Amino acid sequence: MKYSRLTKEQFEELHQEFINFLATQSITAEEWATIKAKQPEVAEQELDVFSDLVWEGVLKSVKYVEQISAQNIHLFSFKEDHMHVIGIKIDGPIDVTTKDGFNWLRENLMDETVTFTQGKKDYSEDENLDKFKLIQSGSAITKGELYEYMNTLIN
Repeated sequence: MKYSRLTKEQFEELHQEFINFLATQSITAEEWATIKAKQPEVAEQELDVFSDLVWEGVLKSVKYVEQISAQNIHLFSFKEDHMHVIGIKIDGPIDVTTKDGFNWLRENLMDETVTFTQGKKDYSEDENLDKFKLIQSGSAITKGELYEYMNTLIN
């Protein structure tokens, strides 16, 4: 398994897609029930393969992720051959994970306690795995509005 198995809730959301996935392998609902009952290891493998296929599709379309903690924001944009990151660090008691803290940051971007950094990192051999690792470490997939705003501000 390349990524991670989907959760039960995710499988439930993707129920029809999973049925279609089994159908592409000529596995009927009845056969699937038999596989689960008599060959649980095969069923587990099918769940893993399907999970990886879903993750591949999702990761292929991800263009931005962001990771926000109390005093740090990391905004990632995935370019053709590298990722670009904008880092924002707040030195002080402000917690940007709260509404008040985030509003403070918006109003005080040029405050001396706010530091901006940016960098570029080439992908490893597997761009999607690089994205997945960021998501697994707590980054959230976004549409990139905050990244684009900050990128315009500092560049």
